[in-house]
Amino acid sequence: MILSKSINFLMLTPLFLAACSPKLSTVPAGITVSRGTVKPAVISEKVGFDSDDPAIWVNPADPSKSLVIGTDKSVNGALYVFNLDGKIQADLTVKDLKRPNNVDVAYGLKLNGVATDIAITTERFTHQLRIFSLPDMKPIDGGGIPVFEGETGTEYRDLMGIAVYTAKSGELYAIVGRKTGPVDGSYLWQYLLSDNGKGQVKATLVRKFGAYSGKKEIEAIAVDNELGYIYYSDEQHGVRQYYADPEKGNQELALFGTTGFAEDHEGISIYKTSASEGYILVSDQGANRFQIFRRESSAGGQFDHQLLKIVRVAARHSDGSDVVNVPLNETFKHGLFVAMSDDRTFHFYRWEDIAGKELDINGVK
Repeated sequence: MILSKSINFLMLTPLFLAACSPKLSTVPAGITVSRGTVKPAVISEKVGFDSDDPAIWVNPADPSKSLVIGTDKSVNGALYVFNLDGKIQADLTVKDLKRPNNVDVAYGLKLNGVATDIAITTERFTHQLRIFSLPDMKPIDGGGIPVFEGETGTEYRDLMGIAVYTAKSGELYAIVGRKTGPVDGSYLWQYLLSDNGKGQVKATLVRKFGAYSGKKEIEAIAVDNELGYIYYSDEQHGVRQYYADPEKGNQELALFGTTGFAEDHEGISIYKTSASEGYILVSDQGANRFQIFRRESSAGGQFDHQLLKIVRVAARHSDGSDVVNVPLNETFKHGLFVAMSDDRTFHFYRWEDIAGKELDINGVK
């Protein structure tokens, strides 16, 4: 089975459902739109202030004990940890973070010679990465790792997006975005994560890359480990694609999803049906729905990601999401998709409910 993060699983991002009637955009001819609103199997307990972005950690010993980590985006925010029933795990939740924005998980970072799974979040008001071991959620960052050092202006250092790329060599890289930045192709910074010699994580800058339209901001970032690509939402402009390996250069490979979005492009996640096939889900935030693109290239071009389906979801004004294709328990037999909702909750969906009759479920229609 193919997963989307280090041990092979996926992540998805957000969508938007307004309390009032959503602003809708034109749907291209021939594209299926879900007839009704897809309902979640589970709605999490509420966070304290402002839910924003989730990440799924698959427990390799017992998938039924997997966890969902979600940010509570506030000056006195937190990383909330939920079980698969959406119940807050109070003993694992990390409080008193300074506006944690996005979160990602990765597997097997070597610390003191031991492979360690991690949850990594962007702490916006301190301009630091915060990193915690999984599943115990203990800090392993020495109190925080500064990024975007040397940039002038607070807005150029206010952290937002985060994704971790696991290279075939086993090296882990953090790709970090901020509230705003230059349009000269250096909006995102990529850091190699490693042991500082004391069993804590250090981050070494390896490159600056990424075009920016200047229209709004870049928050949602996703990585396809198996194929080696980075995708990110240039809000109100489109989804951009780059190589994840710094050695392959900073050339933009694709810009897609440039039309048909009602408002912001938000969360991105990737459901993998094989080593090279699957779906890229992008939150069409202003319309409370996800637009689903083909992961692999179509006959139209090397990096031509064809729009396949649009799914309306019950999560409102979703800002972040994640997905895995792993069977977890009796409820989530074919994978789990988690989307943030603006009522301080996270919605847990069965993949088969998102897929419907149009998309594959673990490689089978």
